[in-house]
Amino acid sequence: MLSTRLIPLLHIKGLNVVKPVHTEALRVVGNPVELAEGYYNESADELIYLDVVASLYERNVDLSLVRAVADKIYIPLTVGGGIRSIHDISNVLRAGADKVAINTQATKTPNLLKEAAEKFGSQCVVLFVEAKQTGPGAWEVLTDGGRERAQREVVEWVKQGLDLGVGEILITSVDRDGTNRGYDLELIAAIAAFATVPIIAHGGAGEPATFRAAIRDGRADAVAASSHSGGPPSRARAAFSSISASSPATLQDGRSDNFRTG
Repeated sequence: MLSTRLIPLLHIKGLNVVKPVHTEALRVVGNPVELAEGYYNESADELIYLDVVASLYERNVDLSLVRAVADKIYIPLTVGGGIRSIHDISNVLRAGADKVAINTQATKTPNLLKEAAEKFGSQCVVLFVEAKQTGPGAWEVLTDGGRERAQREVVEWVKQGLDLGVGEILITSVDRDGTNRGYDLELIAAIAAFATVPIIAHGGAGEPATFRAAIRDGRADAVAASSHSGGPPSRARAAFSSISASSPATLQDGRSDNFRTG
């Protein structure tokens, strides 16, 4: 029986968690440490922490805040935002992260992915991709919190990332982000068709059925959501609880999928 991960994603701006729509942070929804601890207590499988303006402003992620979040949870923590070097990765891991998610700098210096995988292990390196649809079955890569075009096509970029040794793919649909309309199943499936590492789907989480569709139809290995609604009890947490309490979902190839309940 396969275990599908349910992963809250915290978009960090300054000292706050913000609510994005199409990757644009619109409003403050809570405190990172409090939200992280709350999700941990409600049996989230992992946590993703993304500083959404660090790369844009060319600054490093706030290590003291990462450390404060890591001290409150005992599940894998992925941290992204403002990571530009092996030194940055080392600092983030020492602050308590288990994995690093790299987007902007990877598009500029792809070899950073290879160097990181060789030094820390592929399991520590997550290729974070912000994808915007440009036509039927086609998506471009965006960076800097969805503000800049990287002049790369998503499918080819993910293939290159795999060749460089990344251990996981975090794929965000910019078009669906914050809309609650469901994940971009076509995008996820396009990556799943060739990916040899786990795929985390993000962008568009809504009702519990949208999570199941990402797994069953999109073939994602994990689903991430960032609809915190200002704190507990949030809609995202209710969706996680609903899925966890449901009977195992049946995947297309007949496998049974069971969501962790604690």
